Amino acid sequence: MKNKKWLSMLVTLGMLAGILSACKDSNSAGDTTKGDGGGGAASVSEAGKFPIVAEKTNLRVMIGANPAVENFDTNAFTKYFEDLTNIHVEWEIVPASTGAEKLNIALASGDLPDVIMTMNVTPEQQALYGEQGVLLPLNKLIEKYGVNTKKMFEESPLVKSAITSADGNIYALPAPNECYHCSMRQKLWIYKPWLDKLNLKMPTTTEEFYEVLQAFKTKDPNGNGKADEIPFSGAPQTSQKSTLTTSVENYLMNAFTYAPFTRLYINDQDKVDVPFNKDGWKEGLKYLHKLYKEGLMDPQALTRDASQLVQLGENPGVPILGAASGPNMSAMTQLNGSSGRWLDYVAVPPLKGPGGVQLTQYDPYQVAPGQFVITNKAKNPEAAFRFADALYDREITLRSTVGELDKDWRWAKDGEIGLNGKQAVYLDMSKFGVTQNKHWSQSGIAYRPNSLRLGLVDTKDNPLESILYKETKEKYEPYRVQVKTVMPPVNLTVDQSAEIADLSKTIYDYTNEMLSRFIIGDADIDVQWSQYLSTLDSMNLGRYLEIYQEAYKTYKAAASK
Repeated sequence: MKNKKWLSMLVTLGMLAGILSACKDSNSAGDTTKGDGGGGAASVSEAGKFPIVAEKTNLRVMIGANPAVENFDTNAFTKYFEDLTNIHVEWEIVPASTGAEKLNIALASGDLPDVIMTMNVTPEQQALYGEQGVLLPLNKLIEKYGVNTKKMFEESPLVKSAITSADGNIYALPAPNECYHCSMRQKLWIYKPWLDKLNLKMPTTTEEFYEVLQAFKTKDPNGNGKADEIPFSGAPQTSQKSTLTTSVENYLMNAFTYAPFTRLYINDQDKVDVPFNKDGWKEGLKYLHKLYKEGLMDPQALTRDASQLVQLGENPGVPILGAASGPNMSAMTQLNGSSGRWLDYVAVPPLKGPGGVQLTQYDPYQVAPGQFVITNKAKNPEAAFRFADALYDREITLRSTVGELDKDWRWAKDGEIGLNGKQAVYLDMSKFGVTQNKHWSQSGIAYRPNSLRLGLVDTKDNPLESILYKETKEKYEPYRVQVKTVMPPVNLTVDQSAEIADLSKTIYDYTNEMLSRFIIGDADIDVQWSQYLSTLDSMNLGRYLEIYQEAYKTYKAAASK
């Protein structure tokens, strides 16, 4: 009944318009039979050849706004790619604050562009709107034209299974970014000058970290004679699947129980499990409450947004922030900023908890699915797909993410060494994170495997990637969990997606609320823990895990073929 009710709500919101639109536009979009991928409008050139079309073709593309891109229309890479492909992009830029809402409305109403790019179309949306014919299956297009896509599948074998829907179709292309340091993104960064000034060692346990925070609070490490230091802060995780990892529990909880930011993992019995009903989670919350109660945690750490956390780290004049969790120093500072403060934050290795737990989260599935879909509005699906496949080319990837060849980057010379100690692939001469108009700054799809990422020339002039690689390799990899404990990116059926959508909202709204209440002390964890567990049971946590277990079983069966 819940599934029927859920689908009925979608119709009320505009699904009927989307279905009617799909029927209306079926001729212009070509054959949308499952597994096909569309018929032809203007013919395209042979796979891998340029230009893609002989006559200039327009492609309407919806994309999320990127503050690092000055203007997509006048962008140098946009012009370069148009000259190469003969495809002119008509951009529909969606503000980041309304991206998810805009995507939902567009999919449900049928008011769609040819392509939706870098808008994080979820597996659930792919399954539902793929079944409706709103999103075109790409399987046959990949087989016929996917020169670079097929190379990607060969070099990165986890990608194809991760983007294949439960019905066997691929409705969306990914933006794989096999970022070594991102695969262990739950890190903690501490302001080293304060450790040095107070003659403190790098903390190795939760108790030592507590003592360091006490010193930060009481011993005036910034030397201004004011008690203005904030020992530890953060910014909340916005959703179950958020990769922000700046929430106060994200790093610290792994000293008490395995707690990946996705909140899903595979336990010792090969079952899908969650951390937030475990005794270790309870002990971790008690530790965080202690930090909060004693003023060692920023009282606004549970409500700050990401930009406000950076403002703390970049406080004008004297530094005031001691430590915060995040994937890299940009969580609390401006990378390459004028203050240079980003270089003074160093990674803290995984802390050992009172029970001996000391873990590094791991995510080998650096796939970034759902980044390029072709809708039933596309008049030339073949040209749209060729456009996407070209973006996976290595040189084009570097042009779209770094900038102009021989100005912003160049190919490595013989004998230049990469981050991994092997012959390098390229030298990056650009500045990351600044607003510019040379490239798309990771908007749009690209393919960046380990062979490319770790093939960056190791240089002191642009040390960020080198720092992150070494910090991760030396401090986090020794404590990395085994791959078998990592929940793979499973794909759900339409019915499973409908049920999970209802269950996950209820469960994660509640766990996030109680996390805050237990940390603040608004709820007494010793008194209310049993009630908390009972409430999770009543919210059907068991069924939630059962659905994911079914999907995990399907994933394993497909991966073994």
